[in-house]
Amino acid sequence: MQVAVVTFDGFNELDSFIASALINRCRADGLEAFITTPTPVVTSMNGVEVTGQRPMEFVTDADVVLVGSGVRTRDVVADDRLVSRLVLDPARQLIGAQCSGTLVLARLGLLDGMPACTDLTSRPFVEARGVTVLDAPFHAEGNIATAGGCLASQYLATWVITRTLGEDAARGVVDYVAPVGEKQQTVDRALRAVRAGEVALP
Repeated sequence: MQVAVVTFDGFNELDSFIASALINRCRADGLEAFITTPTPVVTSMNGVEVTGQRPMEFVTDADVVLVGSGVRTRDVVADDRLVSRLVLDPARQLIGAQCSGTLVLARLGLLDGMPACTDLTSRPFVEARGVTVLDAPFHAEGNIATAGGCLASQYLATWVITRTLGEDAARGVVDYVAPVGEKQQTVDRALRAVRAGEVALP
């Protein structure tokens, strides 16, 4: 199972790197994440240059697609040519977004009729597209999930691992990376956030 972590120029390192690092702890179980970029090299909001592991077209074949945030997301959604490269199918893919990445899902029409999570800065722009924004860190309906706040990327990763490999696998990954002395609390918080935010579709 392959995960595309969509990473645009001006990206937030916490979104892309936390999600990909947590998911890649499941490589031995057949789940692997790749930084997926529209150009060969992208530069983060803090000037970190990263070479993409997969081109943008990889999103079409990936089993899971996570869209990170960044300081240029509004430019992304205004670029019809770039948006047209994001060919996603929620019927067969798990699709998630982090903070301003939620704006990308809204632009693609994937949030029609469902509420979503995003960060406080992006909230008015997401709402301007007719999406109800929740005061919550994580929300999922069916195969689509959104998260709000940089460190909520752990919840997106927990959701992906739970949906693909099961809760025990997610528990093991979060436990491994959790601060010493806070492992149980961290695991419980991550699983609680995902359970509380997930809405089963009829």
